[in-house]
Amino acid sequence: MVFDGVSFSISDGQALWVRGKNGAGKSSLLRICAQLLKPVGGVLSWQETDVSRHPDIYQGKYHYLGHQDALKAVLTVSENLDFWAGFQGAPDVEKALGDYDLAGLKNIPVALLSAGQKKRAALARLAASPAPLWILDEPVSSLDTHFMDLFKQRLTEHLEQGGMALFATHQDLELSNISILDLDVGRAV
Repeated sequence: MVFDGVSFSISDGQALWVRGKNGAGKSSLLRICAQLLKPVGGVLSWQETDVSRHPDIYQGKYHYLGHQDALKAVLTVSENLDFWAGFQGAPDVEKALGDYDLAGLKNIPVALLSAGQKKRAALARLAASPAPLWILDEPVSSLDTHFMDLFKQRLTEHLEQGGMALFATHQDLELSNISILDLDVGRAV
């Protein structure tokens, strides 16, 4: 059992860095938290309520960003963000474009973007359609140091505003006040 004995919780304003070697189960754990995989055992809870029994309580409360960018290649950056912003009913696409320095690319089809630009467009979904919990799998892959720093600023702002983050990455984001779940040793450190 990959997650035998693994337990964690995240409160408002907190982040949990899930780390471990390749194949340790980081992505699988995040996919379970994003309801893309069903756990064999255990409980996923939101505000102390079992999500499997009351799925509506968790709907719209999180954003999952995985290895796939969840962007439509034929749509422009702005059109993609408009689509995702529509889920929350209060779209703020201009803020999202500004937050990730995409205003100059807003009318470009995603298919024409570099890997780093696509990653920024995917991350901009976090601002275009806000949710309290960010579940992020390798959020800084393909980003240069400037945009890694920009992402860290956005993540810090999210946490300071009471948001939460669960993320897996091999890079130390050098954030203060985060907890670590090390899957290589199977416990929080």
